[in-house]
Amino acid sequence: MTFLPTVLRLCGEFFLTGLFAVGGGLATLPFLYEIGAKTGWFTESDVLDMIAVSESTPGPIGVNMATYTGFTVGSAENGLMGVVCGVLATLSLILPSLLIGIIISGFLARFKDSPLVNGTFSFLRPASTALITAAGFGVAEKVFFPEGFAGLTSFGAFFTLFDYKALILAAAVTVAVIFWKKAHPIYLILASAVVGIVFSM
Repeated sequence: MTFLPTVLRLCGEFFLTGLFAVGGGLATLPFLYEIGAKTGWFTESDVLDMIAVSESTPGPIGVNMATYTGFTVGSAENGLMGVVCGVLATLSLILPSLLIGIIISGFLARFKDSPLVNGTFSFLRPASTALITAAGFGVAEKVFFPEGFAGLTSFGAFFTLFDYKALILAAAVTVAVIFWKKAHPIYLILASAVVGIVFSM
């Protein structure tokens, strides 16, 4: 019974993430960072690893992170609870979208030309864009400045904090995507993984 409050908090945190992370995917990152900071269930490094896994395998970041967190938290109790908590956290994340989708679908067809509905979407689109953009900048900061900006006390310190290997790899992948458009993404992912292993990134 002492584990029940943790399970309820786990479900509550991911339910709120699913409810307010408009845009899905990268839009869940600010919420995930906040959950990790508040609960200690995972670190920022864990989130970055999950982004890499999610972008390399089927499944959105938020769902994979919910499953991972639930399994990790539950496994601290026992192995069976890891599976149960992984399922509960995942269901908690997707439940708001499912419920809202069911409710809206019944009204949207009738009110799709309503100025109120169109006005609502005109505000939601930039909000989701802002969330995704902020998350993208946050990921870039943690990838290119793994030590953070705490030691950035002078212009010279910038060069010691900057991860050049990450920048070179990102630039190489970008160039490959631009000039090798027919290449299957899995080849770029595998090549990046090999480079990361070889150069200990």
